[in-house]
Formats: sequence, structure tokens, C-alpha cells
Amino acid sequence: MILNADNCRAACGAWIRRFGIGIVFLSSLKVFAADAERVIIVGGDHHYPPYEFINADGEPDGYNTELTLAIAEVMGIDVEIRLGAWDDIRHQFDQGHIDIVQGIVQSKARQQYYAFSPPHAIVHQSVFARKGEPVVSGLDELNGKSVIVQSSGAMHDYLRHQQPGADLVLVDSHADALRLLASGQYDYALVANLPGLYTGKALELSNLIPVGKPLGAQHYGYAVLKGNEDLLAQFSEGLAILKNTGRQQAIYDKWLGPLENQGFSWKQLGMAAAMVSGILLLVLGGIMIWNRALSREVAKRTEAQQLQQQQLIQADKMTSLGILVSGMAHEINNPSSLLLLNLPILKESYQDAEEILDAYYQQHGDFMMGGLSYSRMRDEIPPMLDDMLAGTQRIRRIVEDLRDFARQEPTDLSDVVDLNVVTAAAIRLVDRTIQQSTQYFSVNYGESLPAFEGNGQRIEQVIINLMINACQALSSSDQAIRVRTYFHSAEQQLRLEICDQGQGIAPEHLPRLSDPFFTTKREQGGTGLGLSISFSIVNEHGGNLTYDSNLQQGTCVTLSLPALKGTTAS
Repeated sequence: MILNADNCRAACGAWIRRFGIGIVFLSSLKVFAADAERVIIVGGDHHYPPYEFINADGEPDGYNTELTLAIAEVMGIDVEIRLGAWDDIRHQFDQGHIDIVQGIVQSKARQQYYAFSPPHAIVHQSVFARKGEPVVSGLDELNGKSVIVQSSGAMHDYLRHQQPGADLVLVDSHADALRLLASGQYDYALVANLPGLYTGKALELSNLIPVGKPLGAQHYGYAVLKGNEDLLAQFSEGLAILKNTGRQQAIYDKWLGPLENQGFSWKQLGMAAAMVSGILLLVLGGIMIWNRALSREVAKRTEAQQLQQQQLIQADKMTSLGILVSGMAHEINNPSSLLLLNLPILKESYQDAEEILDAYYQQHGDFMMGGLSYSRMRDEIPPMLDDMLAGTQRIRRIVEDLRDFARQEPTDLSDVVDLNVVTAAAIRLVDRTIQQSTQYFSVNYGESLPAFEGNGQRIEQVIINLMINACQALSSSDQAIRVRTYFHSAEQQLRLEICDQGQGIAPEHLPRLSDPFFTTKREQGGTGLGLSISFSIVNEHGGNLTYDSNLQQGTCVTLSLPALKGTTAS
């Protein structure tokens, strides 16, 4: 299927009028002109409904296909969509005969060879079995079992490296996998959840049910071979345009919305939580913008270094977190408390009713419950309630950490503090920044560490500053950050070490790190107060901060604090 892009200039003009953009850069025009001269070959699976498949008319169809055609339209490029057996498509793709694939699961192993666009869908993998088989909670339970997977698919790649004990049976498509399983052959089929349910319903394979989701959500989107990122950038740009205009959501709702809406009502709670999270991120984004303006104003008014130390500490805390955290924490705690109160009651109520429901099931056969059969719902509801309760408890814990960090208290250095507890709380507060900065983050907490005497809240502030600096030093998410705590018995010191593989610190800057208002990030809104305040706080506790850094190799900062003799942190 080919979209004609001969009228590239007209398409550009329409695109400009549609999005209100008055200038198109010359480089963009060159990209359009280059793409108009060739047809982009887009590959996909011919039997992966509802994402991509060959319809009754012999044409490519599905969510991925319609999305690709929409991107080609807004970007003014010609595409030919080529669907076939996934193993053959992967081979053509690896040989360079296909320019881009429109739907592939991202993984660390695949990142060695492919470059991925932002995901346009989230895929869950499910273990399917014949009715009556036990639930599978982890991939290790597949050892010694015969497992049907799609050849060259995401689960084939994963199990080949991560689960060598499973006996893999390779087939061309999800439909072939489910047919084999339904016929009584082999133990399990490991396929994508939504295509599996879609295919099972279409083929009326009533003796199959999903018995486990041993892996988390996986990103699913476009990919090119390494070195072809220019083409990927065009598709990513087109996808961003479709998302911003709502067109991608409309295509998603058309193909995937009806299938997802057949789920049970508990899913609405998850959607509501996602909406609340989105609103919270927007609010926090506004707070960060406001704090950046505030930090510039603070820098102007503190040039004479006449502010008291306590005021500087609170100003830096406001820059890191925002003065609205306490208010928002109260508002979030109200619905969280309601969930924590009601979810255990709902779980106990279901457990009390389960015996009655099972008896009715034995006497009258299967029946519908929440839009799905009871034989399936009785296995799904308990883990759903447990997941919601665990998620709500995580929300409560994060809110409490934020509120404790934002609380302004008089200086008191007499508390007995556990370094591991303070470090863990600081990491939780900057968890999102860490996830956005690196894929390789590790923490090693020392065992049976002694405590130290001081103010845990202020040391937590220092650790947050050091963690944010480590994240900002990275230029790629492939670079790592390593954190560890330990006890140096010879010097009777507790130590926290944070090492990054970032850009490093110039030798001439190392002696000035503790100077107030010294910063190399002035243009990005830095005030030069963070490290100066951190050095001051550590000195108050009788400790010190030391830096070991090499340009383009990374930095290790070590926080040392005097251990409190005769104590052991719990």
C-alpha cells in the first residue's frame, strides 16, 4: 500500500496552516524533498490482530497500519506497508531490505541493534493454558515445560536468553500457537495478551484462558536499524503530531478501545489513578518553572551573602521541591486513606462470598461476572485487589516522604539517625529523575551499620542534591549511577558513595565546589547554592564531602559522617 507524496509542498503548507507554525526550517524542507524521492518500506506481522494483519480484501490493516498511513500523510512521505510472517519480516529488516518496522517490543537486548521511537502502545505478555491448569506467577515455573512462542518474537528473544530451562516450540503466529495449545499439544503458549484474547475469541478456542502475566508492561513502537535514526526521527515527529492533535488517540480507540472496554470495572480505578498522576505531573511542572524563576531572584538578592544560613537552606529546599507539597500531600492522602480503608474490606467480602459463588458455579455452570466468565474472574479478582492495595500504600509512602522533606523545623542535631533509611527516602523522592536519566541504577546498602547523631532531614537534603547532580551529569541513559553505604572501621566513619559515568568535573573547578554562587549551570537556572549549602550541612555534622572526578569518565562523591559509638542501625 503506497501513499503518494508528489504534492509535498502543498502538504507542508497544509501542515503549517493546521498547526499555526509560521516558519519551516530549510533542513526540514530537505528531509521532505529527500523522502519524496523514495518509498519507505514499512514491515509488520501479517497475523497480529488487532495491531496489524491482512484483512479479508488482502490489504494491510489494523491499528499499526492506520497509524503508519496517518504519519505518512502528515509528514508528506511515501510508504509501502509489507506484512508477512514475523520471522521472515525480521530477517528482511536485519538485512536492510525493510527500512522500518511499525510494531516491535522494546528490550535491552534489541537496543544493541535497533533504535526505537517513543512507544505508541503498551503490550502485556500472557501465559495461556488449557482450562484447569494452575496459575503461573513467574517464568521460572516454565522450566522443564514445553512453551509455544512466535519465532523471532519478543518472547522467543527473551526466553532464549533468560529461561534456558524451557523447551521452546516455535510457530509463525499467535494464532498457530493457540491452535496447537487448544488441540491438546504442549503445556503453555506465551503470547501478547491482547492479540491472544482477540485471536482466541475469533477462533472460538473456548478451552484456553490466560493463567499469568509474569512480565511487566512493555513498550511497543517503531524501530530502525542502528544508523538509520534520521528516518526514525521523521516517524517520531509524525507520531508526536498525531498525539498532540488527538488523532493517534482516535486511531487507538477505534482498534484497541472496544477490546479494553470489555474489561471489568476495576480497570476504571487504574485509569482514574493515571489521570490523577498526569494532573499531579502538570502541577509539579508548573511548580518547577516557578521555582526556576524564584532561584534567579534569590541569586540576585543574595549576592551580598547577608542572608542567614537557615533562610538559604529553606530557599534551596523550595527550589528542589516547591512550597505546595504539604498542601498537595494532604489532598492526596484523603483519597488514599479511603482506598486503604475500603480495599481490605472489599477483599474480605469477596473471600466470604467466594464459597457461595463456587457452589453456584459447581451446580449451574459458568456465568458472567463483570463482563467476563466467573471461571476467569475468580482467579483475577484477588491479585487485582492486592495490586491496588500495594499501589495505594506506595502512594501513601511517597506522600509521607515528600511531606517530611518539605517540613521546616528548628535545627536539631541530637537525633540518632540511620544512614540507610535516610538514603532510601532521598532515592524515593528523586526516583522519577533517576528513571529519566539512566537505565542502569544500583544501590548497595551496608549491613549492620552504626547510626550517626544529627538531623536526618538535612542529610536527606544533601543526598538529594548529590543525586540530582549525578543525574544531570549524564549525557546518555546508557551511563550508570552507583550508590553504596558502608562503615569505614579504621576511621570510625559512616560513608555514602555516589558514582556516575557522566561528563566529570574540570580540575580547575574542584577547589571551588563549596564556594557560594559558583556554578557551571548559570544558563540553565543554577544558583550555585546547592553544593555550598550541602558542604555547610555536612560540616555542622562533623563530616566532609570529597570528590574524585575525571573529565568524560565520571565522578565519585563520598559523604563521610562520624559514627555513633555503641550503636547499630536497625
